[in-house]
Amino acid sequence: MPTSSITPVASAVPCPVVESLDAILPEEPLLMMGAGPVPIPAAVAKANTIVINHLGGTMVKVIGQVKTMARYVFQTNSKWVLGVAGPGSAAMEMAISNLAWEGTRVLSIKNGFFSERMAEMGRRVGARVSTLDVDDGAVASLEQVAEAIRRERPEIVTVVQGETSNTVWNYHLKDIAALAKAAGALVIIDAVCTLSTMPLEMDAWGIDAVITGGQKGLSSIPGVSLIAFSDAAWARVKGRTAPNAHWCLDASLAENFWHNAGYHYTAPVSGVLALHEALRLVCAETLEKRFARHLKCSLALQEGIAALGLNLYAPPACRLNSVVGIEVPKGLSPGDICGHISRQHQVEISGSFGLPIVRIGQMGEQCREHNLFRTLHALGRTMLDLGAAVDLPAGVAALEKSLSGGARVLAR
Repeated sequence: MPTSSITPVASAVPCPVVESLDAILPEEPLLMMGAGPVPIPAAVAKANTIVINHLGGTMVKVIGQVKTMARYVFQTNSKWVLGVAGPGSAAMEMAISNLAWEGTRVLSIKNGFFSERMAEMGRRVGARVSTLDVDDGAVASLEQVAEAIRRERPEIVTVVQGETSNTVWNYHLKDIAALAKAAGALVIIDAVCTLSTMPLEMDAWGIDAVITGGQKGLSSIPGVSLIAFSDAAWARVKGRTAPNAHWCLDASLAENFWHNAGYHYTAPVSGVLALHEALRLVCAETLEKRFARHLKCSLALQEGIAALGLNLYAPPACRLNSVVGIEVPKGLSPGDICGHISRQHQVEISGSFGLPIVRIGQMGEQCREHNLFRTLHALGRTMLDLGAAVDLPAGVAALEKSLSGGARVLAR
């Protein structure tokens, strides 16, 4: 009796020969001091190596604790906390695509790259998006916001608390939310780089949706994010008549996993566990202590940079704590500086979407005193190597003096 056999054939696409990661990555780990992702604590790294059943009883308990801890970090009692298998931009798109659709009037307060991203997401779902354009390095005045709300009559207002791209802090956020709520609009806030680094009170400030990424202030891994909806926002989600065009980002479907222990899609199990540990560490530290640590370290870094002889980009009144922008000296480019500091000092900092600045992050695990000294020294040495006149001893001394003097109290 003949036996069946499979005759091997040559692959149409040849099998590649590639280097291992050990051969690609630098021998000394890079200190991640850019605008994200940030270094992760050992407990988060360990959790990210674990895989469990995404629908089992253990995951149900983990999800319950993630939601409880997230409510503390968001400062909300809302039930409607969800995780997102994707970056902070996916959480942003979940907020926009569930609350806005064809014809929805959206007002986006635009003062940088990421606030424009929210406006673009609104356009893509067919919303009637208007923007309040703010000068670079500035925040919208309350008079401007009130006039735009009166003129546009928005159903939704979007604001970025900390515009990472140009390091501007929208310090009028609480009052902007009040103006929007008084006009009957829902308020969506991007807190990707600010959540857990500076105050944000979702319920007290009348915010309807807050989005954040795991890889910044929370010091978790990239690719797993969080979103919280108010009861009013959730009622709009559930009351829409047309289905969300984004299946994975449909909050009504996500509810099945995050609130009903059911199936939506295979969750990023390791990422959820990492997020759990990151939130646990935030809760162990407490928000009050975490805010004070970020303020103290950021102010010290800013003083050190100024003492080097470099100019900070954003004006002091609206300068973001969690990402510090530095003007690039004449004759250099952001690429020159970022490349040199990485190659020579194993410190990663960021450029910024075409602006003539470099950015240093002060989020979560970046915001430690030993990281500040290493980064400031590496920045100063890089500037000297590239021919910029800076006073490195003065910069380090100013950093030390500020840290030794303790945190200043600012109304933030």
